[in-house]
Amino acid sequence: MKDEFSKISSSSKQMLQNVPVTTTNIDDEKFEEAPTWVAVITVLSFALHTALGWLRDFLRYIGLEKKKIVIDPNPKDFAPLYLSYECFYTRNLYQRVRDVFNQPIVSMAGPIVDVMERVSDDYNWTFRFTGRSLPAINLGSYNYLGFAENRGPCAEQAISAIEACGIATCRTQQYMRTLEFMMTDYLGVEDCIAFGMGFATNALNIPGDLILSDRRNHISIILGARLSGARICTFNHNDMKDLEHHLSEAVGDGQPRKFRPWKKILIIVEGVYSMEGSLCKLPEIVALKKKYKAYLYVDEAHSIGAIGSRGRGVVDYWNVDPNDIDIHMGTFTKSFGSVGGYIAGKKSLVDYIRVHSHSACYSSSMSAPIVYQIISALTIVTGRDGTNDGQKRIRQLSRNVHYFRRQLVDMGFIVYGNKDSPVIPVMLFIPAKIAAVNREMLKRGCAVVTVGFPATKITESRVRFCISASHTKEMLDHALRAFDEVGFLTGLQCSKRNPPRRLYELNPDKYLEEE
Repeated sequence: MKDEFSKISSSSKQMLQNVPVTTTNIDDEKFEEAPTWVAVITVLSFALHTALGWLRDFLRYIGLEKKKIVIDPNPKDFAPLYLSYECFYTRNLYQRVRDVFNQPIVSMAGPIVDVMERVSDDYNWTFRFTGRSLPAINLGSYNYLGFAENRGPCAEQAISAIEACGIATCRTQQYMRTLEFMMTDYLGVEDCIAFGMGFATNALNIPGDLILSDRRNHISIILGARLSGARICTFNHNDMKDLEHHLSEAVGDGQPRKFRPWKKILIIVEGVYSMEGSLCKLPEIVALKKKYKAYLYVDEAHSIGAIGSRGRGVVDYWNVDPNDIDIHMGTFTKSFGSVGGYIAGKKSLVDYIRVHSHSACYSSSMSAPIVYQIISALTIVTGRDGTNDGQKRIRQLSRNVHYFRRQLVDMGFIVYGNKDSPVIPVMLFIPAKIAAVNREMLKRGCAVVTVGFPATKITESRVRFCISASHTKEMLDHALRAFDEVGFLTGLQCSKRNPPRRLYELNPDKYLEEE
């Protein structure tokens, strides 16, 4: 099967290359709501699972059901780490579908992965490995530009760095400065600082007096905002009217009780939202920021490298002046196939972070092979290697995204997100389908990520496809055929906008012929 996936048809590659790279209006992100009957069944399903969970907890309490592994994760005689419902949810709902999460692999996270087969003899409380691995198309990793490779210029640079410097972190400051200079030029800003961990880049560097945060922001932003000590207000996802309401209220009313003006009002948004697949409305946000004299923090973790004609994120996508964003944040874990993160902006800001940020003062530098992986990928993306391989990857990713999303929509699935986003969520709604879809897709040679509560709302479980430039048309077609079968089996094709149609009823190449 792995050999079959690795075959690349020149004709199919040519067909995808003929699809023009286009941009779409943000109005295309009007998410379709679940049909009424689906929403009712979803709520009833959760209610039934909750009632059964309470019953089983009662049976454990009186001793009729004995399960020694079922313990409260909160430590005794200490402040609780988890809410009571979180413990209940983990014991009685999450445990039923635990086998579809955190699945280990024994290969690089490229377009094809080898998933380790594991089985459970006690209903997912413990697992044992069978010794087999299952080759599958990787539709869950953030390998947007396909730089997760074990051969090629990036791998060669990383290997050379290991031979020259080893894997220690004590000699890498000079290489990190090279990386920071390259990112400064790439982003079109005054200065940049790199960190060894993407999550910590947000969690330990968010400033502010009053923070206005999008409701769908990543948990690292939520944690960073809380650690900052600032007052936090959230606005509805991508809702500019709600954002302006909060801004005008903050400027007009000032601080609660004191009524003094806020020193700094910081707006925090993401370039591409990893659960919704939507893009921030950056031009409108910049206009509001200027109108109310606020500051803007943009997290480009999922958009840098993957969005825009030059791969420079939503700033490039919307053709916004980089100087209009006060704090540029991003990570190297997605498009660049490495680890770490960065913050960029004015030199005075970056100089202050170098001295005062805990993630800069009390953390280790990135090791040399990690830095050289990023430098090599950045060299390719910017064309400094003398080739157009970077532009080919960016265009190929865009073609793959448009092709895959268009097929899903026409097949009758409810698909969220922007047409240009490499993150493509398809709604499952009913919690039982989280495990069913994941297991059935793996049986058909596709490794996918399914997500449910508490990462999403109770009624908004989903499967999240992450498309890569390294996916061939054969791989995408195989995944579409598999998802067509699984969608029909589990009843996912319930869109009112696009009547459900099986894949064999569609001509997969009709769009390519028209364009």
